[in-house]
Amino acid sequence: MEVLIIGAGASGIACAIRIKQNNPDIGVTVLEHLEEACKKIHATGNGRCNITNTNADGFANTKRFFESIGLVLRESGEGRMYPYSNQAASVVTVMLSACEKLGVKIVTDCTVNKAEKLDNQFNVFTDKGVFSSDVLVLATGGKAQPALGSDGSGYVLAKSFGHSVTALSPALVQLKSSTKNCRALKGVRAKCNVKIETNGEIIAEDFGELLFTEYGISGIVTMNLSEKINDENLKSGSERSVAIVDFVPEISEEELLSHYEKFGDFEGILPHKLCKVLIRQSDGDCAKMAQYVKHWRLIVTGTKGYDYAQITKGGVALDELKDGNESALCDNLYIVGELTDNQFRCGGFNLDYAFNSGIAAADKITM
Repeated sequence: MEVLIIGAGASGIACAIRIKQNNPDIGVTVLEHLEEACKKIHATGNGRCNITNTNADGFANTKRFFESIGLVLRESGEGRMYPYSNQAASVVTVMLSACEKLGVKIVTDCTVNKAEKLDNQFNVFTDKGVFSSDVLVLATGGKAQPALGSDGSGYVLAKSFGHSVTALSPALVQLKSSTKNCRALKGVRAKCNVKIETNGEIIAEDFGELLFTEYGISGIVTMNLSEKINDENLKSGSERSVAIVDFVPEISEEELLSHYEKFGDFEGILPHKLCKVLIRQSDGDCAKMAQYVKHWRLIVTGTKGYDYAQITKGGVALDELKDGNESALCDNLYIVGELTDNQFRCGGFNLDYAFNSGIAAADKITM
């Protein structure tokens, strides 16, 4: 049996390794259009690679997989698991070393032009010739961070085999705002409760760290809520979105007023920069200040786009996939990782899914 995998990222390389672990006699070739494999992994977790999370559905499976190829993990708060070295490069080195030892062939600088299935054989046409296989795995990634390899080409390949793709948009990404106070608060971090209001309706809510920037807001809470922002709808004017920030969710508005009446300011509660902006915005009216602290409204004008997004929202429809991420429309075709319509929160959940979907496909292929 010959297996061809398009995409040498997290899901594709995990799939390749697992296939060879399960059956060394199966030939596995991975095609990658960049000059090196696993380039996106180097950038994950700020260069540390948040591989998985103890709360992820596939955590135990992911941990066993990496232990099987010699990578030791350690926890770093909130269930986030990193390589023991705290270096993403260690993850790449260990995975590519496993590929070499197991006999996985990786072809880099290889651009795929199209793929087809004739009878029971897949043919993939590239600028380095035609590759044929009994099984084809699409592991190209989505559209997030195209400089690291995710250029959206996998959606075209999936559609060529009859699959549909749900609406796509950047996710786990920073948000832009036209509210001028964002620039004044640049660098301020706060643990906040944030709601997204679109066309007057609250559509999402989360708690976490918020970071003000010159263009708007960032931080984990922003990333987790960003999938609710639709750039195209905001641009067309069909939607209007606002982020509503509660800087002190544990303290009521009445308690804030009481504190102000006693101490004359909020310096003992809030960052100094924020206190200065509050005074200016409210003209020193303490009641208004307390209200702003609990209901600060920021106009959202869009996301920072795919160049900055960690993942893509949307993808190949899940009801078109069977167990092990096998296509329900085309036998022996598998679609894994970010290419599918599966998105999760920050904290290692998305990378865990990428690894696990690749492993699940490998297990199904070698049954």
